[in-house]
Amino acid sequence: MGRYTDEDIRKFPKITCKIAADYLGISPMAVSIGMRNDLLPIGFAIHNEDKYSDSWSYQIIAERLIAYKYGKISEVQVQNIEKSLNTIISQFEEMKKDLLFILSENAEQET
Repeated sequence: MGRYTDEDIRKFPKITCKIAADYLGISPMAVSIGMRNDLLPIGFAIHNEDKYSDSWSYQIIAERLIAYKYGKISEVQVQNIEKSLNTIISQFEEMKKDLLFILSENAEQET
């Protein structure tokens, strides 16, 4: 397909680095490296590492991508959004730990 319109971008269920690259007119490698190094504020680069593999996954947000293309996204806006998301993620992680603890306590009581 090559070039995408703003509406095309909004309709994708998942935007890949290739799609974002075609939309911005840069290489897919530039998108992935830019996201990994917090230089391209169009989503999140998640480093997945465990003892068996080391990989990256990307969550590209359509409206951020479109805003970035038109120069309408500022780094301050992105930082505020990311702080809020980090807070939410942190709270979710705490809830997850609490739930796992409760489940393990229940499992011990059943045995």
